[in-house]
Amino acid sequence: MDLDWQDRLKAIHDSPTYRLAEDDTVFMESDAARASRLALEFRRADLYLREQRINSTVVVFGSSRILAPDIARQSLDRLEHQQPTVAEVAEHARQVAKARTALVYSRYYEEARQLGEALAHRRGSDGHDFVVVTGGGPGIMEGANRGAIEAGGPSIGFNIRLPSAQEPNPYITPTLAFRFHYFALRKMHFLLRARALVAFPGGYGTLDELFESLNLVQTRTIYPIPIVLVGSEHWRRVVDFEFLVAEGLISESDRELLTVVDSGREAAQRILDFYGAGL
Repeated sequence: MDLDWQDRLKAIHDSPTYRLAEDDTVFMESDAARASRLALEFRRADLYLREQRINSTVVVFGSSRILAPDIARQSLDRLEHQQPTVAEVAEHARQVAKARTALVYSRYYEEARQLGEALAHRRGSDGHDFVVVTGGGPGIMEGANRGAIEAGGPSIGFNIRLPSAQEPNPYITPTLAFRFHYFALRKMHFLLRARALVAFPGGYGTLDELFESLNLVQTRTIYPIPIVLVGSEHWRRVVDFEFLVAEGLISESDRELLTVVDSGREAAQRILDFYGAGL
C-alpha cells in the first residue's frame, strides 16, 4: 500500500499538468500558447530596452556574407598563391573571381563600421538616441555594431532563431543582445524606436525589410523616417526606381522617400541633418 502511494505521488509530480505554466515547455511551445508567446516576446524586449534607456534607434540592414576587408584580402591572397592541378583550373578560376568580388564588396563592411562610429554617443538627457540596431549576425551587421561599440556607444542586436543556428556577432552590448522566435515581433521592434533605416547591399532579407519600410512610410502607417541606401552603383542595378516612376507604378514623391549615398558617414550625416542633430 505504501509503495503504491509513493508511486502515485511521484506520477503526480512528474505529470506536465502539475508543473507551473512557465515550466511546462510542451505547453509553452504549443499552438494553444502562441498568443501568449507573442505577447511575452514583445513585452520582454520592450522592457529590457526601456531599462537600458534606449530612446531611438537607426536600423541597419545588409548582407551577412560581406567580409571584413582584412579577411577578404587574406582569402584572395591564399587563393592566388595556390597552384591548382589541370583538373582544378576552372574551379580555381571561379573561386578567385568570387574572392575578388568579395574584396570589392568588403568596403561596405568598413562603411557600415563608419556609420556605427558616426552615430555613437548621441545621448539625450534621459537616455540614448540614434543607437545602431542590426540583425545581430555577421557581415554588414557586424560592421555597424562594431563601429558603434568601438566608439564607446551602445550597440543592439536582434538575432532570430533559424533552422541553422546563427551566432551573434561579438560587437553587441551584452545587455542589448536579443534573440527572437517570431519574425513579426522582431520586425516590430526594429521599427518601434527607429528614426532611420540604412540599407547596404544585401539579399532577400535586406530587400524584404527595405520595401516593407518603404511601404509603411508611403502609406503613412509609420511616421516618415529617412531611408538611406548605401552604394549607388549597386542599388542602381538592383532596383530601377526611375523606371517605376516612368511607368506610373510609383509617384515621384514615392521615389523621394529614399536617398542614395556612397559612404556610411554620408548616411549618418543625412540622418542627423534630418533631425537637426548634425555630426
